[in-house]
Amino acid sequence: MVHHDGTTVRWLGYATLRLAGDGVVVYCDPGRYGVLDGIEPNDGDVICITHAHHYDSDAVRQVAADDATLVVFEGIDTNRIDRDVDRPADLPYEVRWVDSETDIAVGPATGDRQDGPRPGEVFVRTVPAYNDRDGDVPHPKGRGCGYHLTLPSVWDRDVTVFWPGDTDVLDGHAALDVSLFCPPIGGGPTMDRHEAAALAEALDPNLVLPIHYDTLDVLETDADAFVVDVAGRGVPVVLDEPAR
Repeated sequence: MVHHDGTTVRWLGYATLRLAGDGVVVYCDPGRYGVLDGIEPNDGDVICITHAHHYDSDAVRQVAADDATLVVFEGIDTNRIDRDVDRPADLPYEVRWVDSETDIAVGPATGDRQDGPRPGEVFVRTVPAYNDRDGDVPHPKGRGCGYHLTLPSVWDRDVTVFWPGDTDVLDGHAALDVSLFCPPIGGGPTMDRHEAAALAEALDPNLVLPIHYDTLDVLETDADAFVVDVAGRGVPVVLDEPAR
């Protein structure tokens, strides 16, 4: 677990992030490949799903509180998922469908404040996420999104968290205002550790916490080398190794 600017962050493995701000808990892409084995916290106020590869209805039930809001990319079609999953609409939660250019406020408390979220509230901004390369790619344009989340902190400041999703580095990523950057570094279906380090330097966040590596053979990478690379660029970086 990592503490950052009055929030707590935990990488549970694969793409699963748990973020706890002031009065609100957010999960990004919960589940798959055993990352939630043995736990059923049911404390998530907001559950964000980037694309079909990371949609797991059983995992949503494991992490979601009774009154959770499920934020789901509109391109997710359960009829095209070759796993036994339930439709988001059939889950007992409020569902907010988003595209790759959405701005919404969600969480236990929502209000009219424009300069930042209130306790219990999250500002959710989506950004495009896809493989910007030639040939047959695992993540074509229009199949997923990334999340830029603004959470209230117990230190009376807002924390902006960027989970790009399964994507290459895209135009516009470096222009975001980011406090905590959580890039995928496994390469293969996403940016690799070298590309993620260069993006971290361009973003200049307060902290980098890499995720989406080593869960599968195709995602194996040298996380320690990533840390050395990012630190050498003058950007704070930390690892949060999930239990195996």
